[in-house]
Amino acid sequence: MAWTVADIPDLTHTVAVVTGANGGLGLETTRALAARRAHVVLAARDQTKAAAARADVLAAVPEASLEVVPLDLGDLGSVAAAAQRIVDSHERLDLLVNNAGLMAQPHRRTVDGFEMQFGVNHLGHWALTAQVLPALLAAPAARAVTVTSTAHLYGRAVDPSDPHLERSYGPWKAYGQAKLANLHFALGLQGTFNRAGVAARSLAAHPGLAQTDLQSRSVREHGGAVARFAERAQARTGMPADRGALPQLRAATDPAAPGGGFYGPRWGNNGPPVRKPLLRTAGLSAAIRTLWRVSERETGLRIEVPRWG
Repeated sequence: MAWTVADIPDLTHTVAVVTGANGGLGLETTRALAARRAHVVLAARDQTKAAAARADVLAAVPEASLEVVPLDLGDLGSVAAAAQRIVDSHERLDLLVNNAGLMAQPHRRTVDGFEMQFGVNHLGHWALTAQVLPALLAAPAARAVTVTSTAHLYGRAVDPSDPHLERSYGPWKAYGQAKLANLHFALGLQGTFNRAGVAARSLAAHPGLAQTDLQSRSVREHGGAVARFAERAQARTGMPADRGALPQLRAATDPAAPGGGFYGPRWGNNGPPVRKPLLRTAGLSAAIRTLWRVSERETGLRIEVPRWG
């Protein structure tokens, strides 16, 4: 039988942070977690949209426990402030869903000078995870879920000599690199947990083709034949956002989901959420080590877990 939100266990006393919670997959993830009694922190850049998202969830789940925290993943100062606010407000963090992201944008830079897609999709989440890690490790069995995309299949591993694609930028090339980095980050974080012997789990998920604003924003801001094709495909065959959110919800809440697990739609871009095999595993360990070095160098933040016991 297909996994649905009805399979999410009771989450009373659970504290969850969802990035990009003001719309699309993030909003649906927030709604589902709140309906199962989690306290959900909506971490989002646009505070007007975040307030509207909070009202939307409360309209469907009047008893929802919600908190809004400003977070701009393209600004390490904002990330640090958001992380500090979260750890100051909560002794422990049970669930972190690294959901927010950009797709196929024109060449731009973050506040800190990073290529925008790599900066927001990966480095911002790296920095957030690094700075809320003590709260995650304080939970008895925390999970970090990082959302990638089928675009990771055409992405290239990060080149430490050119992580921001200064030599050869392309909107889809940058998106593929960022989404592959998301997957490598999730797997590398699980390796870190394993080596430390802690109970925390790191998982990855991809939504397939979901009807959110991601494709439309790419068309508005970049255009191009590929973006327009993706937008048309989304409208014709994409899943509603609530179904597109199921893989990350399963990764976040299924008691049987293992650390290092990767979840997505059964039929590639559509279907119920299932555990997916990892492809392109040649050179995986080296790519993860390189990503770790680049991420530490660019953000100045390390992800280290003291060995338990």
